[in-house]
Amino acid sequence: MSGTPPKRIDTGPARAHIERAFDQHAQAFETFFFARFLGLSFAYLPADAADAEKQVCRVQFTVNDMLKNPQGVLHGGVMASVMDISMGHLVAKVAGPGATIEMKVQFMRPVSAGLVTCEGRFTKRGRSLSFMESHLLDAEMKLAAHATATWKMPQT
Repeated sequence: MSGTPPKRIDTGPARAHIERAFDQHAQAFETFFFARFLGLSFAYLPADAADAEKQVCRVQFTVNDMLKNPQGVLHGGVMASVMDISMGHLVAKVAGPGATIEMKVQFMRPVSAGLVTCEGRFTKRGRSLSFMESHLLDAEMKLAAHATATWKMPQT
């Protein structure tokens, strides 16, 4: 390692961001603290879809220095978390709270800046288990990561 100290994030905006997350959170879908910390916004498309397998949960956020790894790109754990959130929120929207049983993530390209879009969808919806996928797209709408997952559906 060189003798130059590592770059640090600007603590003023970081503290303000965290304070906003504290002030605006509620431990509920879409507003839980981690979602507020990441700066996530949610949309369900198409809004009028009767068939859950045609619905998508779109989650968007802007990359900031707090979410980057030491290499200066969006941390893979953040990417995986947002993909998991996109699928979990769709399960909750169509059936109630579920649980991730397993998830596989493939990282395709680094993301260093801009608006990130993540879309979770069902690939096969079942009564007790569902299979899902999520795509994470960079600001240029290029695929940066892909996840597949198995979800435990809520018992009705």
